[in-house]
Parts: sequence; C-alpha cells; structure tokens
Amino acid sequence: MNCSILSPLGRGLALLWLAAAPGWAQAQTPAAVRGTVATPTGSPVEFATLTLHRAADSVVVKTEFSDVKGAFQFDAVPLGRYLLSAAQVGFVRYWAGPLEVPAGGLTLPAFALQTSEGTKLKEVVVVGQKPLFEREADRTVVNVEGSTLAAGNTTLDVLARAPGVSVTNDNLALRGKQGLLVMIDGKRQPMSGSELADYLRALPAEQVRSIELITNPPAKYDAQGGAGIIAINLKKDQRQGTNGTANLGYGRGVHGRFTTGLNANYRHQKVNLFGSYNYSDRRTYSNLTIHRDFFEQAQPTGTTDQVSYNRLQNQAHNFRGGLDYALSERTVLGAAVSGLRRTGNNVGTNATQVYGPDGALRTASHSESFRTVTTPNFTSNVNFRHTFPADSGGSRELSGDVNYATYHTRRQQGLATVLDGPALAPNILVGDQTGLLTIQSAKADYLWPLTHQRRLEMGAKASHVASDNDVLFNRTANGQTSVDLTQTNRFRYDERIQAAYATFAQTWPKTKLQLGLRAEQTLATGRQDVGNEGFDRRYAQLFPSGSLTRTLSDRHTLAFSLSRRIDRPSYGQLNPFRIYLDATTYGSGNTDLVPQTSYNLELTHTFRQKFSSGLSYSNTRHPIIEVVQPESATSRLIVSRPVNLATQHYFALTLTAPLEPVKGWTVYNNAVLYYSQFVGDLAGTALNRGRLAFNLSSTSTVALPRAWTLDVNATYQSREQYGFINARPLGQLTLGAQKSLWDRKATLKFNVTDVLYTNIEGGTSAYNNYVERFRQPGDSRVATLTLTYRFGNDKLAPARRRADGAEDEKRRAGG
Repeated sequence: MNCSILSPLGRGLALLWLAAAPGWAQAQTPAAVRGTVATPTGSPVEFATLTLHRAADSVVVKTEFSDVKGAFQFDAVPLGRYLLSAAQVGFVRYWAGPLEVPAGGLTLPAFALQTSEGTKLKEVVVVGQKPLFEREADRTVVNVEGSTLAAGNTTLDVLARAPGVSVTNDNLALRGKQGLLVMIDGKRQPMSGSELADYLRALPAEQVRSIELITNPPAKYDAQGGAGIIAINLKKDQRQGTNGTANLGYGRGVHGRFTTGLNANYRHQKVNLFGSYNYSDRRTYSNLTIHRDFFEQAQPTGTTDQVSYNRLQNQAHNFRGGLDYALSERTVLGAAVSGLRRTGNNVGTNATQVYGPDGALRTASHSESFRTVTTPNFTSNVNFRHTFPADSGGSRELSGDVNYATYHTRRQQGLATVLDGPALAPNILVGDQTGLLTIQSAKADYLWPLTHQRRLEMGAKASHVASDNDVLFNRTANGQTSVDLTQTNRFRYDERIQAAYATFAQTWPKTKLQLGLRAEQTLATGRQDVGNEGFDRRYAQLFPSGSLTRTLSDRHTLAFSLSRRIDRPSYGQLNPFRIYLDATTYGSGNTDLVPQTSYNLELTHTFRQKFSSGLSYSNTRHPIIEVVQPESATSRLIVSRPVNLATQHYFALTLTAPLEPVKGWTVYNNAVLYYSQFVGDLAGTALNRGRLAFNLSSTSTVALPRAWTLDVNATYQSREQYGFINARPLGQLTLGAQKSLWDRKATLKFNVTDVLYTNIEGGTSAYNNYVERFRQPGDSRVATLTLTYRFGNDKLAPARRRADGAEDEKRRAGG
C-alpha cells in the first residue's frame, strides 16, 4: 500500500484551513435564487426557461425550468451580481436585475410574463445558444453542439482546436502534458495513441453535445489520467414529444470526406427513447520523409533517407440507442447500447537509400505495403437513479451502472520489399492478427447531504478486463513461404481493479472545501505463448485529492487543488506484436511497462468571474513516453514503442481571457506556458532535457444579420521537448460560417480547416548512437459543407431537470 502522500497532504490542507478560517465563523445556507413566474392573469407558466446571467458581461451561468406551479430555483449560486431572464413561447422575454445574491440566498417576488402581440398572428420562436467555451471551477466545457467549426469534422478535429489541447503523432496532450483518461458518456475508453486517435476519427462531431476538459478530477472519477480527464458527452434530446436532427456533409481536400447521420428522441411522461446512426467515409494521405544518422562511439557509420507515401481510407458505422423509464417520481431506470464498426485501409509505398560513412550510396530499395483493420465494437449499459425524500439537509441519492463492452480487432498487413538493381524476387512478409478485448464493470454512488453546508459522497467500482491477441506471420523469400516463428505469438492479458472512494464537501459563505480519498487495488497478469514470457502485478494504492475555493471579493476568487493520480499502460501499449510501417520501421507494444504515478498541484485566480490564471506543477514517476530507436545497438531496424523513463517535472502557467469587443462578437483566448523536463536512460543515452514551450488558441464568433454566424479558430503549438523527441512547431487557422434556413428548421454550415497549411508534424529524435529527423504533411486543408435539419414539435417545452442541491459537484461525464 502506497500511502506516502497522506502526511504532506494533511499538513497542506491544515495550513489552508487555518489560513481561511476567519471567514468560516458563521455557517449559512448556500446561496440559492428562487421565484415564481405567472401569466398576467395569475396562472402559473409551466416549463418557462429561466436563465441566470453574469451582470458584468451577460454570460450564461445557469439555466432552469419552472415546474407545473410556475416555481423555479437555482441552487449553489456563487455570490455576486446577476441578471435574470425568463422566456416562453407566446410571451415577451422578461428581464430582472442587476440582482445581488447574498450568502443566505435570494427569494424574488412573483413576476408575470406579458403576452406577445406577435403570437396572435404568428408563432414567436425563442432562440438561444450556449457559448462555444465555458470556464468552470475545475474544468473547461466545449459546447460542440451547434458549432460551425465542428460541422463535418471528427471528434478528434474538435479536440485539436480546444483550449490547451494538442494532438501530435496521434498522442493527445492537455496543456502540454500527456497521460489523459478519455471517457464517452461516463465510460472509460480502453485505448491510447493511434488506436484512440482512430476511434475518435470515426466518431462524428455531429454526435457530440459537449466535451469537458477536467484538469484535477475529484475522487469519484477513476484515478487514471495524470494529465486529467477528457469527458465526451453525446447528444440526448431533453424535449418533450418526438424530436431529432438529420445531417449531411461533404468535405474536400486532396481527397473527399462524406458524413451523414440521424439522431432521434421520443419523450412522453415516464418514457424517454433515443437513438442515432452515423456513417462516414473519409479518405486522406500522409507524406513522410525521414533522414537517419547512425553512430558508433561518436563516429558516423552511415545514413539513410526515406520517402513514404500512404493513402488511407476510413469507413465507420456508428449507432447508439437507449431507453430511460421513470419507475416512480423518484426512481429512473435506463439502458443503452452503442456500437462502432470501423474499417481502415492503408496502402503505401516507400523508397529507401542507404549511404556509408563516406557518403557513397550502398543500397537502394523500394517496398509496397498494405494494412487493413476492422474493429467492430459493442457496448451496453444498464443504470438506475433513486432520489430519497428530502430532509433537513437535502435529497439523498443512490445511483448505479453496469457496463459490458467488447472490442474486436482484425488486422491484416503485408510488406513486399525489392532491392533496386537486377530483377530479384521480392521479400514478402504477411501478418494476420485477431484480438478480442472484453470489459465488464459495475459501480454504485451514494450522495448524502449531511446538512445544507456539508455533503458526503461515497462509491465503489469493480472492473474486469480480458484481452486475447493472436498473430501469425508468414515470410516469403526466394520463392519459399514459411511461418516466421520469431514474430508469430499469442498474448493474453487479464486485469481486475476494485475501487472505493469517499468525498466530503463543506460550504461557508465565501469558502468551499472538498476532500476526497480513493483506494484502488489492481491485479494484472500477462502471458505470451511463445517462450512462456509474462508478468504478474498486484498492488494497492491510495489516491487523495482536495480542493479549496475562497471568494475574496466580488472580483477575486482563489482556488487550490491537489491530487495523486495513476496512468496504467493501455492494453494496446502492452501488446508486443509488430505493425510494420515499412521495411526498416515497425511499431509495437512493450510488456515491461509499469504504471506511472503523479502528484499534481494547481492554484487558480479568477477575476470578475471571467478572467482566470493558473499555476500548475506535477511530478511523475516512471512516465510512459513513445520513443523511436534502433532495435539493438548494431541494428538498422527502427522500432517505435512506449517505454518508462525515471521522472518528469512539469510546470505551467495558464491564462484564459474571454472577451466581447463589441456586442455580438465574442473571443475566447487561452494561453499555456509550460516547462517539461524528462530524466531517464535509454539506448545508452542519459536523458536530462527540458524546454520552455507554449500553446495558444483563440476562437472568435461573430453574429451577423439575417441569421448568419462567422467563426474563426487559430491554434499554435511551439517547439517542445517530449522525452528524446524535439518536436517542431505547428499551428492551424480554421474559418467557418453558418446560416439558419427554413424558419430555423435547418442550418447550413461551411468551414475550411488549416487554411494556411501549417499543421505539419515534424521533429528530431536524438540518442548517442542515432539521430532521426522527420517531417509529415498530410491532407489537413479541407473545405466542408454540411446541412443539418431539425424535425419535431419545438413548441413542446423541455422536461424539467431535477434539482438535487449539488449541481456543480454532481455533473456526470454522461448526458
């Protein structure tokens, strides 16, 4: 049991408690805003939309709906000045404020909505849209739904343009730090690197409602993810009746990209049915050039130059369906299924020249390759939620989830290599790999409001993962075909994790404290049939977390958080089987990988509930990084694989500035200045390198007359050090426009990604005996046109969201 963090954590929180104690002398009821909305005749207005805006800039803070008696309530509202708006079809929008919300909350006098004169002859449609980015206390929310920049693109495209997110060589990083847990509707995705990138490429952005970037998650989340959590929430319509959207899009770069899909929802009384289907066919290319220098005892022994061109096609069928049923007023039972069938085809050519130390050409060869991968995946979920009758502290809640998922993989690859010169028979290598990954998990969470000021949350989770991968390689040389026993193998992996957590939260008039502790026990076993190589790992660890938020004034708020987290190797990273890129390069996993653990601290200052700045530090033990290196000291065969280093130190300064230069023009700016230092030893090379780097992003949205909207997104990632790799800078500029059509039933969207064609990956990987320089442009400049049509009865109001007094803390990753 690793408990080394508990003592310093306790001392640190004790100091913070004492520092803020003067403001906690008198506990009061958390701030809440409540009231009643009626018609001019005094009748209640059901399902009116109540919106709370910041008084300083009118940014939306919270949204609620009135109940059948016209009553509404906003819970856990931060102290400050606000505007309140109320809207309902057939009535004139009502505005109140500015309102000063005191510590004890605010009860507004009843107010009446005036009947709209326009509705006597013509229906009035109230239209509103969330901002593209929202900054909350512990996360940044990207509201993908309705975004021009998401039209016709993939979820990976949207992530690459999110504040602080970068995608390099298919590896996701948040604020310059890798090691992320990706969740879709609350379910952990069992992939990383290229596998995860391919999965997100197959998930259309039209299917996504929002993405949450959580840098310091509380204890209720899995401890996985040293850099934080990316929670992707899929669409689920909350309106009454039958509603849905249909979309059709086509994009063109060098190659074409087609997407289409349908989302539908039916909600009536106790029943909510939802479903979606999306299809995409995306074609692209990559053009990779590599120069390699080899050394022995600091003396050059030769060089190679390579040019590879790959044509890629990815077709994906994506479906999702589910049912929510209210067994009673307080109990809801739900079930959902989803699936993704992706087929990827990669056809490539490679030309390689080998030079001696004197610069003379020694050999030249060319090769042709193909890789076909099919990944039919299926997930299912059963969930329930029960709310107990409210007492003096609030409503207790019990929820549970049971999940079952299967991920099949069929990968076929072939490589034919011929030396230039006299006509020779090619050397052919053909591989056939099949894999099955099965995930079973069950969890339960219990929320217990002890008083209006104190809340306790507890939970437990158990998961079982079984992975079975079998690969057969055949080699043809001199016209003879035989099984390549050096690469044919079978690898099986079994992992069981049991976890339990508890979180305690205390609220004072200007201060909020949250303490959490999560315990996880891991039992993991891996075996290879050939050689009977394997490993057994059993360990239990504690993962404490804590946060403290203090409102200094109506302009200044400070927040401090700390946590301990873990990153276990993904199942693909442990799989040792080879995937050949060309005759001299292959990728593989590494069965010797061990988990990386990190300690993370962050201090954030918020000015006027709008501008934020944050200082972060993390120390990671055994960081897992991707490296490119010779297979052995004397080999010219290059392998790309994950390894463990000794330590990583990470420092960061994050600045966020949402602006509104003029009415109708919003700009969201985000800057991350960071320093990452890696320490370790690999391939005879001692590593102790660091570099100051930065990531910039800015998104502008302009509302124009006649229902036009313009969007501009720009990102820039500076040169950075990632282990042994010095990555070159890159950036992109994306332009978009959209227009509402047919009485706002349809939206036409157009965008162009990477307008300046600057999103080109490259870098240098350096060791004592080997240096590689690479550059890889791709089909990144794409123009896309998308049409979205909404159907259903928009006049029916949304079902009222149930308030439980813990809105901010209980936001789940799922919809």
